[in-house]
Amino acid sequence: MALLSSVELCAGAGGQALGLEKAGFGHEALVEIDRPCRETLALNRPQWNVVQGEQADMARFDGTPYAGIDLLAGGLPCPPFSVAGKQLGHADERNLFPDALRLIDQTRPQAVMIENVRGFLDAVFADYRQKLKRQLSRMGYQTDWHLFNASDFGVPQLRPRVVIVALRKDRADRFTWPTSRGLNPPTVGETLFDLMSERGWRGAQAWRAQADEIAPTIVGGSKKHGGPDLGPTRAKRAWATLGVDGMGIANAAPEADFVGMPRLTVRMVARLQGFPDDWMFAGRKTPAYRQVGNAFPPPVAEAVARNIHAALTARSLFQVVA
Repeated sequence: MALLSSVELCAGAGGQALGLEKAGFGHEALVEIDRPCRETLALNRPQWNVVQGEQADMARFDGTPYAGIDLLAGGLPCPPFSVAGKQLGHADERNLFPDALRLIDQTRPQAVMIENVRGFLDAVFADYRQKLKRQLSRMGYQTDWHLFNASDFGVPQLRPRVVIVALRKDRADRFTWPTSRGLNPPTVGETLFDLMSERGWRGAQAWRAQADEIAPTIVGGSKKHGGPDLGPTRAKRAWATLGVDGMGIANAAPEADFVGMPRLTVRMVARLQGFPDDWMFAGRKTPAYRQVGNAFPPPVAEAVARNIHAALTARSLFQVVA
């Protein structure tokens, strides 16, 4: 597989970066404003160029040195389009689509891949979506978006996410969206049994039997909202049906004589997000959990990026005939 080049914006803890790596993209630069996230990226991939200083802020990042890259990717902040964020869209100060458009113009990549929340597709943003399409079309790109559930790609979690893909118009007809693997993902119990029982918890087998569904959507929260937990009241109720206490995150698996509903550890949540077990997270429990909860599941990122890679490396009909 040919190695293609990429720059990633709002790289977070590396969920999308991992997916891109597996799909055949090398990382020219990763831009992330959050220090613990940058530390996580550097901890796991010291060879990656994790941008530091003022240019770690996407609003200040200069894309001109990376002109001509194959892919510009990013997981832009979701609050402007989420119900929890009041869906202010373009009026939200956290809306980074204008900066993304500036960087697309500066780098003129062959393809663009942007991840966001399901709320981006709500009717209230119809005009905004069409405006985005027009702006990208003027730059020479054909744009489309698709709603994915992470569970369709083996991730044991119900996590709907929108992926926006824009390809240069001479490449756009070669791109197809990935489809479901057609297999049910493992349940929470199946996924986490070894971690939940690693300290000899005698209730692990019974817990595994109860945790017989995939996980609800994991939410990371923000620095403005307290410590780590598994989401709002409705989400906590869903976790409780799986035998999980969603009021917080544990430092370790239950001890042998533990009684009650266990809490998940950061490592457990990371596995539910599709991270490999050897991916480490920098910082204390709260920032580490936020990194995991806000991540783009690597298997979903990989599936989309593989199809982008195929579109960019496919030979044209003229070349095949010739």
